[in-house]
Amino acid sequence: MIVRDMGVRQARKALAAPLRKACLRALSTQPTQPTPTGVVDLTEPTLQSPNVNPQPPSIFNAKIRAPARKKKPAAPDTTVADYKLALEVKNYIGQVGSRVERTYRPGDVFLNPPGPKDVTLELLMASQAHMGHHASLWNPANARYIYGIRQGIHIISLEETAAHLRRAARVVEEVAYRGGLILFVGTRPGQTQIVTQAAKLARACHLFTKWTPGSITNSEVILNGMPMQMLDEHDEPVEGFNRHLTERRPLIPDLVVCLNPMENYVLLHECALVNVPTIGVIDTNAEPTWVTYAIPANDDSLRCLAVIGSVLGRAGQIGHERRISDAKKGIVSWKTPLDVAKFMALERKKAEQQGKAATEASQGRPYVTEEDEAGFDTGFQQSHTTGARSNPELD
Repeated sequence: MIVRDMGVRQARKALAAPLRKACLRALSTQPTQPTPTGVVDLTEPTLQSPNVNPQPPSIFNAKIRAPARKKKPAAPDTTVADYKLALEVKNYIGQVGSRVERTYRPGDVFLNPPGPKDVTLELLMASQAHMGHHASLWNPANARYIYGIRQGIHIISLEETAAHLRRAARVVEEVAYRGGLILFVGTRPGQTQIVTQAAKLARACHLFTKWTPGSITNSEVILNGMPMQMLDEHDEPVEGFNRHLTERRPLIPDLVVCLNPMENYVLLHECALVNVPTIGVIDTNAEPTWVTYAIPANDDSLRCLAVIGSVLGRAGQIGHERRISDAKKGIVSWKTPLDVAKFMALERKKAEQQGKAATEASQGRPYVTEEDEAGFDTGFQQSHTTGARSNPELD
């Protein structure tokens, strides 16, 4: 194939020159004059190719003069008149037609957070709570929460989401009503405002940075020296417990609300070891057994997490308000911890002893404490018993 093509190309080049010369001889109007040697002179203009020295047409040699452009007349400046006319038209037709309002703004959920009673399927649908992960990434333990598959994506049942969200809100409300410590956790980018807003509503704690392993199981070492405060039933600070607060163990939360359980497995494991209940947003790729109360929803949508965090924060706020209102009526819904009650009993007994000592000192008599009296009685009984046994006459 290569040899044949080469031959065709070379043959074309070889035949091109003689054929062109032959045509030029036939079209020549002047006969060729043989030279003295009998050879035709190929340098004559008649035998040369017309493209040797191409001459441009005469039209290109002529100087063409473009016609002079006519200047447009200057238009009058009507900016002021147009502006006044636009104002008149706007005032005339400004009230005509429909008014378009923005139905949703991302910050509205923080300005007016929804409560447990505002949980509807429409609200969850608008917040994209039903969007799960790809069907290849699912956890079979979430089969009871999945409604179906749409274009390879699992769809979460919003009825299950609403029911579990209301149950979790009830748990948060009761824990807040009994004075429990609630911790809201969200460590993904964009969840800072969500957890802080929820903690502010419920008067709880929040965490939006990485969890320090051992903060619950090894709290005596990691949380040693953290400031604590003692409050009464009206949430007013109580004085006189400084020595107890410096000697007691650090506090651990009574309830943990985690918005991204996939990244906080260590936290959930520590809560399970010390029997701390947890609430978590479980997507189709998460393990629902990691948390105590699961909320099947989309954990990748910030709008969905904002709705869930606002609902739980409102629930904590309702429980706190109930506790304060009952405390004003004399109803206390929680009991004093055992370590605090023991410390209060010791401090009360110590104060009574100091009062008796001051009274005896004012009357000029020495004050003997109960411990001294008990030690005197014990020593007397032991010495009496020993002396009786050592007397041979009594034996």
